[in-house]
Amino acid sequence: MENERQLDRFFQDTRGAEWIGFDTEFVGEKRFKTLICLIQVTCAAGNYLLDPLRLPHLDPFLDLVVDPDILKITHAGENDYRLLYQQYDVLPTNTFDTQIAAGMMGYHYPSGLAKIVSGELNINLGKGFAVTDWEARPFSQRQLDYALEDVVILEPLWRKFTQKLTDSNRLDWALEECKRLESADYYYQDPYHEALTSNLITSLKPKEQIFLLRLFKWRRDEAERLDVSKNMVLQAKLIGQIVKAIRGGRQALQENRRLPDFISRKYAELWTNMYEDPAIAEEREILKRLPAPINEDARDEVLLELLYLLMKYRCLDEEVSHALVMPRNAIRRMKNDPEVLDSILGSGWRRQLLGKEYVDWLVHYENLGLSIEGGSIAIKMPLS
Repeated sequence: MENERQLDRFFQDTRGAEWIGFDTEFVGEKRFKTLICLIQVTCAAGNYLLDPLRLPHLDPFLDLVVDPDILKITHAGENDYRLLYQQYDVLPTNTFDTQIAAGMMGYHYPSGLAKIVSGELNINLGKGFAVTDWEARPFSQRQLDYALEDVVILEPLWRKFTQKLTDSNRLDWALEECKRLESADYYYQDPYHEALTSNLITSLKPKEQIFLLRLFKWRRDEAERLDVSKNMVLQAKLIGQIVKAIRGGRQALQENRRLPDFISRKYAELWTNMYEDPAIAEEREILKRLPAPINEDARDEVLLELLYLLMKYRCLDEEVSHALVMPRNAIRRMKNDPEVLDSILGSGWRRQLLGKEYVDWLVHYENLGLSIEGGSIAIKMPLS
């Protein structure tokens, strides 16, 4: 669909739908703002292809996304919803994601659609156009067939997983996890995340840390202004060299043999000024968000690893993907930031899966002990 008349027909056809399945094709390479090139929609009324590059607007589709009476079925919908939120300021309601559902039914998380469809429906999907140029026009028939293939399968997959989840008393788990896709907080992107999670920042002195914050911000702002990728503004691999050289000023930048000459000539003065400008209160507050240094106590490390492995074992026993339950570094992060525990476990299905005893171990982590005696390994809880 590429004109107002066709868009109106789409609106009439889908009005009152009980469910839709949808997917998007986009191009993100060499851009700051990802370009949505195609939207595929399936519902009981039929299958539709919407061309955002030619349509005057996407209002009828966006209305479906926010309608709480219409179930939205996706696979890895997080990516699609993030784009819709960033570019159209819409949040979905009433969602079901087959990738999340699969993670609760024995599949590794995240698993691709083709693998899940093969396992659940015994259908082989073609992936020959996974990296095709969706910005180019006109589309070939094979491109269109591929685009629709990924959405028409969503409805039978949803029905299959809904039955399996119901039978295993996990449908509420899946719906609870999908509910996270409907929150603006889920798509929040900390503008300083890249700097604060850099492997470099904790080894720097405060003045260099402030410069690193500014350098990452400048790189992002330039990429947004020019609508190019951040690496087209400044390659990530050069950032460490710049931070090391900046201590010696403009001359050190220009004489650093690992920095391209054109980069040094173009930005040496700007970066030097960024380095020399005094830190402002906001920047000092941002640095306070850096995690405390990790305690390298060997016994502590063993306990952290054991807690992670126990979580993983529990998930294997229950046939739930451990990657869906908790990232590997979550327990380590929790040690430095207790709020991580609430953000990961919340009060829902993860606590139910892991059990009260395991959650108590996490809550009382600082006071846990470990003993090996009489052929048994025991985690000792503090006396209350």
